[in-house]
Amino acid sequence: MRTNHEIDYRILGNEMQCVEIELDPNESVIAEPGSFMMMDNGIEMETIFGDGSSQNKGIFGKLLTAGKRVLTGESLFMTAYSNISQGKKQVNFAAPYPGRIIPLDLYHLGGRVICQKDSFLCAAKGVAVGIEFQKKLGAGLFGGEGFIMQKLEGDGMAFVHSGGHVIERTLQPGEVLKIDTGCIVAFTKDIHYDIQFVGGIKNTLFGGEGIFYATLSGVGKVWIQTLPISRLAGRIVAYGTYRRKEEGSVLGGLGNLLDGDGRW
Repeated sequence: MRTNHEIDYRILGNEMQCVEIELDPNESVIAEPGSFMMMDNGIEMETIFGDGSSQNKGIFGKLLTAGKRVLTGESLFMTAYSNISQGKKQVNFAAPYPGRIIPLDLYHLGGRVICQKDSFLCAAKGVAVGIEFQKKLGAGLFGGEGFIMQKLEGDGMAFVHSGGHVIERTLQPGEVLKIDTGCIVAFTKDIHYDIQFVGGIKNTLFGGEGIFYATLSGVGKVWIQTLPISRLAGRIVAYGTYRRKEEGSVLGGLGNLLDGDGRW
């Protein structure tokens, strides 16, 4: 038996996706602030302190959850959307950047999934949204995006978003996956996360990929994104900050015109 609210859904779109949640009367879904897109008349929106799950009942539990979210730059509050009408109603949530929305049925995933801290979009009411700190010293010092992660617990549906294309891998006993920390979207509870040194002077100084990467091992599922938002943001900042190579060349403005930039 599920203890979280049971919701139906469908994912719409290709590169810029949204998830449409269908709520029966008295069903609710929780979402991060800023993810709301649209909803039918008959759905009530309420700002709540914490995630509204049974794990965080009482003022102490709510304060503890909110304190952890503040440490990671998240909001103190979440938003609950409840169907207070007599019929089925829909509410839509949109991803904040191009990529994919990944549906996670926690009931069939062991009741717990670890994901990147900025990837959570929405979930059935009752799902607990917490913080997962990587306990090993190496992961703490050098884990980058993978050091502080979100923890989704319960038996309902949860939805996370990713950048670019998503690859789902199922790891078998003895299998180890080496991966850039920013490319990890989520993994199930029996996957072990660690940080490993790349090794080699040339790799360290001139490799351009950083000096550490993540290792995932154990038995379970891993979701991987091809375009971490940090990588995309870094390219945009670099493009806007530095002069393009051809701008100082003989072609100059002509080169920009030829490649469609249109600047002189």
